[in-house]
Amino acid sequence: MRAFGLFISLLLLLLGYQPAQADRRVALVIGNGAYVHAPHLPNPPHDAEDVAAALRRSGFETILGLDLDKAKMDDAAINFAKAARTADVAVFYYSGHAMQYAGVNYLIPVDALLSDEADLRRATRVDDVLDDLKQAKNLRILVLDSCRDNPLADELKRSIGRTRSGSIARGLAKIESPDGTIISYSTQSGRTAADGDGRNSPYTTAFLRHIEDKNEISTVFHRISADVYDSSSGTQVPELSLSFFGEFYLNGKLQVTVSPAPRAPTDPCASASEHWKSAEAIGTTAAFEDHLARYPNCAFAGLARARLEALKAPKAALAAPPAAAPPPNDPNRAGPDASCASEQSLKSLNGNQSITLTFQNLSNEAISAYWLDYSGKRVFYRRLNGGESYTQPTYISHPWVFVDVSGKCRRIVMPNMSQKVVAIR
Repeated sequence: MRAFGLFISLLLLLLGYQPAQADRRVALVIGNGAYVHAPHLPNPPHDAEDVAAALRRSGFETILGLDLDKAKMDDAAINFAKAARTADVAVFYYSGHAMQYAGVNYLIPVDALLSDEADLRRATRVDDVLDDLKQAKNLRILVLDSCRDNPLADELKRSIGRTRSGSIARGLAKIESPDGTIISYSTQSGRTAADGDGRNSPYTTAFLRHIEDKNEISTVFHRISADVYDSSSGTQVPELSLSFFGEFYLNGKLQVTVSPAPRAPTDPCASASEHWKSAEAIGTTAAFEDHLARYPNCAFAGLARARLEALKAPKAALAAPPAAAPPPNDPNRAGPDASCASEQSLKSLNGNQSITLTFQNLSNEAISAYWLDYSGKRVFYRRLNGGESYTQPTYISHPWVFVDVSGKCRRIVMPNMSQKVVAIR
């Protein structure tokens, strides 16, 4: 038995067996345009064909009727009533002439001739269609794209006389929808709808645009109505009667996938500033080498190399040159200073950041303070007597300061910061 069961499972798989759909859906779609006793309506047969195709794509067993006389409309209605008994979802769609008489709505077959109110028995009562729809278990949808100007109704008015013609109003009468039902009219009760100049009427054009959307069914019909209103510039206002309070999707729920925002590329220099502060505070060769290893291309790399060079340079003081003549009174005189003539120009990577240098001589000896540009040219010079101070605004692009104290030259390397007061004592 187990082997036989396995054989059956494999056979079904090979034959492409698929389980039945979760719900059974049936639809009756009618498009009447070839009227015998009234001018033809070109769009209803096209409307019905296109709607039937859309409903089939959404899983409906669809009965399609085109240009039906009274007998064929009755046959279609009977077949639909039988199918609706076992359906979970049922849809009735009608495009063509319709009218109301004494508050009752009628769908007009193509062979109808209305010369007396008794002739309305040759038409299909919408109330009867609604009774058939009620048999569906879950959702019932009634769509009436049928409120066109109706010459058959006008003929009936003339035939029955002024006294009784008051029972015939324009368009269709509004129907109260039973629970679990959606009723959509192509226009408001008591008004007429346009047939359209294209293949489909304005209402059916909007219906076809949205009926296969992956949205909840109430949203779908609200969007259909909004499209008709917009396309007609407000002259045709569909009417919607909703008594369905559940949640139903004809074509599944729209799945919205939100992709994570792309991550910004990691800045390799993001932590360089904090690390530099630590390295500078430690001030050892190992600290500066570690900074260069971690951040070789960041803003403080140049300073780290300079600090390393200074730490590794011989600590012996430079030999004092012969006493130089006192500098002229011009504090910014050009030309090298003999005491620091052997110092080389050093380059910084810090850019032209504005800083302020303050020189203060706290000794009793006169000192000379200046710095060089990258070519080795002195760009600032100042001699200070004991106790004298001098403040000089400049740019970080000239960061190497040299001070001559008693004929001995020493270099002071400024940190990377703007608006920093540096005191030379």
